[in-house]
Amino acid sequence: MAQQILEGIRVLELGQLIAGPFAAKTLADFGAHVVKVEPPGQGDPLRKWRMLHEGTSVWWEAQSRNKESICIDLRQPEGQALVRKLAAEADVLIENFRPGTMEKWGLGWDVLHADNPRLIMLRVSGYGQTGPKRDEPGFAAVAEAMAGLRHLTGEPGRAPVRAGLSLGDTIAGLHGAMGVLLALYQRDARGGEGQVIDVALYESLFNLSESLLPEYSAFGAVRQPAGGALPGIAPSNAYPCASGEYVLVAANGDAIFKRLMHAIGRADLAEDPALAQNDGRVKRVEEIDAAIAAWTRTQGVEPVLAVLREAEVPSGRIYTVKDIAEDPHYRARGVIESVTSAGGLTVEVPGIVPKLSGSPGGIHDRAPTLGEHTDAVLAQAGFDAAAIADLRARKVIA
Repeated sequence: MAQQILEGIRVLELGQLIAGPFAAKTLADFGAHVVKVEPPGQGDPLRKWRMLHEGTSVWWEAQSRNKESICIDLRQPEGQALVRKLAAEADVLIENFRPGTMEKWGLGWDVLHADNPRLIMLRVSGYGQTGPKRDEPGFAAVAEAMAGLRHLTGEPGRAPVRAGLSLGDTIAGLHGAMGVLLALYQRDARGGEGQVIDVALYESLFNLSESLLPEYSAFGAVRQPAGGALPGIAPSNAYPCASGEYVLVAANGDAIFKRLMHAIGRADLAEDPALAQNDGRVKRVEEIDAAIAAWTRTQGVEPVLAVLREAEVPSGRIYTVKDIAEDPHYRARGVIESVTSAGGLTVEVPGIVPKLSGSPGGIHDRAPTLGEHTDAVLAQAGFDAAAIADLRARKVIA
């Protein structure tokens, strides 16, 4: 494998579950050396989430690949001292505890920065390290509601629904990884020091909110849920087919709209000057959607898609994970890779994204068992076998 772009960058991950660990996974995929600190006993709760194989979540294989695991009891002063020593040699520390927790453990920014001025500290929390809500517990579901996403997700007049994935966590993790890369560039290319990256779950989602706030600010408009449609942009929706499935059609470009209307036999709408641009189509979106649905209902998904591909109209099936796993495009792009767990199970996981031509990332290690690298990491930090055995005997490490 070619040298990876983050090779030599040492990351200490103190987070649990999704947001902080997802940021660390992203860095590890591109060569960062990530040491994950887990509590003795059960370790990261994600190990027991959703479907398990021999007691360990198969999700763990995706989230914790390319990492090492060390068990330290952070409730003990000696455990806190161990982390402080490891942080003194690290480039990046990632944590996603409630604000104030690291300070309670004697591991706040002032302490860590004094020990290691080059350290970059990524702090992920529900509401950020400041502000009136900083001390409240913040999970992704609540952040999605606060950011306005849940209000928009669903059918008009019905209860809000979630997207089915922990978007608040993973999107915050991506913002965190981006922040780390920016801070590394500032430190290494511009002669700066380390700094704190303060990522809030709700802010990461709010950053993706497109026109919501400008429209409210300018017009007092409050966007409402619209099901599968994209309000203010037409046509873009999911349309029913004869098979009972739906097809997604995004024909909101002016030329694309004309091609679509001709393809479905509605030349009258294609050539209507009032529909030539988006603002005119939005005024008659119900009419346009009805015309498209009347056509899609007459045939199955594949015949519909064949016509739309011929007309060069962006469209697609609504994929399940089975569709994803069987799709040749995913395979051709290397977006699905296989790993073998510590228990010997072969599991398919998402591949490396984004794809860099000159310094691509890669999956080079399976997800670790709990505390698998404790002795090796401490030995590298200067502890001899007797000291490690003493720490274990006093249950500071496991």
